[in-house]
Amino acid sequence: MTKFLLIVDYQPGVIDTPMTEWAPEDVKAHMAYYEALNNELLASGELVEHLALSWPEEAKTVISDGKAAPVITDGPFVESKEMLAGFQMVDVESLERALEIAALVSQVPGPGGVPIQQPIGVRRVMEAADFEELNPLG
Repeated sequence: MTKFLLIVDYQPGVIDTPMTEWAPEDVKAHMAYYEALNNELLASGELVEHLALSWPEEAKTVISDGKAAPVITDGPFVESKEMLAGFQMVDVESLERALEIAALVSQVPGPGGVPIQQPIGVRRVMEAADFEELNPLG
């Protein structure tokens, strides 16, 4: 089995209206879809973890050199299309299965039940052996 991170960010797909402006029933349908999909993946043993993150306005960025006090700033901001909204980690037999699940995530409904077609990033989780291959001295 191989773990993959399915990355949901703030790219809107085909729906430009932010979720904070959706009708309450559309938000409920959106979240119900995620809940049903996650329950299905839990039942199959493929879902390792799933989390949604707080709104970007609450984000902070920390930079530290280990000597001076850390520099803490607000952001990144919503203008960044790669701002992480949430993720699912799956443990599956193949990349193909991870891509199938990502397609299910991408079709989560938005306003009026229209699949939002949100781009979902798929990244394999590296294992210790991946790092050992990088070190020629072993």
